[in-house]
Formats: sequence, structure tokens, C-alpha cells
Amino acid sequence: MISTPPFPISVSNEVRDALAEGRGVVALETTIVVHGLPRPINLEVAAACEDAVRAAGAVPATIGVLGGRAIIGMSRSEVETLAEPTRECAKLSARDLGLAIATRSDGATTVAGTIALAALAGVRVMATGGLGGVHRDAVHSFDESADLGCLARTPVLVVASGVKSILDIPATLERLDSLGVPVVGYRTNAFPGFYRSDSGSPVDWRLDDAAVAARAFDAHVGSGGRGFLLANPVAEEAQLDALLHEDALAAALAAVVEQKVSGKGVTPVMLSAFAARTAGVSVDVNKTLVVGNARVAGDVAAELAALGQ
Repeated sequence: MISTPPFPISVSNEVRDALAEGRGVVALETTIVVHGLPRPINLEVAAACEDAVRAAGAVPATIGVLGGRAIIGMSRSEVETLAEPTRECAKLSARDLGLAIATRSDGATTVAGTIALAALAGVRVMATGGLGGVHRDAVHSFDESADLGCLARTPVLVVASGVKSILDIPATLERLDSLGVPVVGYRTNAFPGFYRSDSGSPVDWRLDDAAVAARAFDAHVGSGGRGFLLANPVAEEAQLDALLHEDALAAALAAVVEQKVSGKGVTPVMLSAFAARTAGVSVDVNKTLVVGNARVAGDVAAELAALGQ
């Protein structure tokens, strides 16, 4: 590992070599592993995402913080350590990184935290399950994920299956528009609904090829833009049944209200409620979509690297 001063980032040898050689690299978050999925599926998904990135011809860079050290390209043993329940790792957004490092804490990175660290290391592509967004009661609570603002100011392409169903999807799309973040459907004309392939909201742009997506992102950054959202839906045959989804969504919304959670606390409560209401089917869908996003991100990262060469 090498450390990059003055900010204490450790970059794995594999990731360092890939960046130096101009090969594609994909950042992967750790919040889904630590706070999003139950054991042992969480570790299975972490490994499957890395395998999917490699199969696409790119190098995975799983990101997290251990003992105050931000790591770009965690080993599987480091991921296992971070995910150990007794460690009670913090959930780190971009704003929390300096505090976690200064206090030598452990933490799993959200989309915002992941892309902030990825950009510092020179990684330009990230894969996740779902982006954070505007909450349904935001007009009263002002509750909006830091993912949106961080994406607007960070030159990273994020592949995601839309945003979580519990969020206000139309408001999230409007906010991304205001922030200047392109929202592009990957082989779809509809914005994905996480567990469902179609949220009911359309997208303005559709791209069907990873090479074109790489060129579009490169041109976006070249013309002064920053973040870029490539919305990749879960396959229709793998999506959650529509009626079951509506039932689980109602249960998730009720759980959030009942437990009085907001901000970082919403996603774990929502995922738990969905899993309970769907007898675990939603966990299978989540696994399918996040691994699929890792594969697409690997394709785009490889094409983006080819542009540089």
C-alpha cells in the first residue's frame, strides 16, 4: 500500500498500478456491505461486485476507512474487518471523512463519501445500488441526501439503479437537473425505481453502449461539468413484483415514521422493512441490481481508459 500526503489515503498496489497504466478502475462503496445487507449476503455481494468489475476488464477499488486510514482498494480481509458487527462502524458521507480520519475511526462510505475519496485518487467511475435523493417530506424537513450535492461537484460517473423507492423520485430528478447532473438511462427510456425497472418517470437521454457513455461523460467533464448519473435498471425478470413492492413500500414508509429516523438512518430501516415484508425477496433483487451495476461500471471504466490511451 502507498500513502498519499497530506490527506492520509492508502491506495492498494493493484489500484495504483492500474491508474498509473491508464487502465479502468471502478470505485465501490462499503455502506451497502456494512449497513445495507444482512450477513453473510453482504460479503457475498462485495465479492461478486469486485468479480463483475474484473470480468468487464477493469479493476475494483472498494473504499472505506479503517482506524482513520482511508483505503482505496480494500482487500477482502479488510472488508470483512470493516463489516464485523462488533466494530459498529460509522456511516461516512463526504462531510464525515475528515472527522473519521482525525479520530482514527472506522467507517463505511456512502455514495458521497466514496466518490469524494475516489476523485482524490483519480478514480472516475463508481457503482452503487441506488443513489440518495430528496425525501418525501423534504418541503418540511429539508431532508435531502448529500449524494446529490457531492455528485454535482465531483467529476465521477455513478452507475445506479435510480434511487430508493421510499424517496421522492420526481423531486430528486428536478434537483439533479438544477444541480447540472446529467441523468442518462442505460438501455432504457425510464428512470429506474431501484427494486422496479421503471419508476414511472422518464429520462431525457438514453444511451445503449458503454463506449458512448464513456465519451459522453468525458465530454461532459471536458465542457465544465462534474458528476454524471448513468441509470441502469434491474432486469424486468428480476424486479420485485409490483403489488409486493407497493405493500413493502407502505411498510417501509410506516417503519421510517414509527422509528422517527431521517438522513443516514433511513436506508437501513427501509431495507430491513422491505426484506421483512418480502420474505427476503427484496434482498435478492438488491444483490442482482448492484452486481449488474458493477458490471456496467466496469464496461464504462474500460472504455473511458481506452479514450485516454
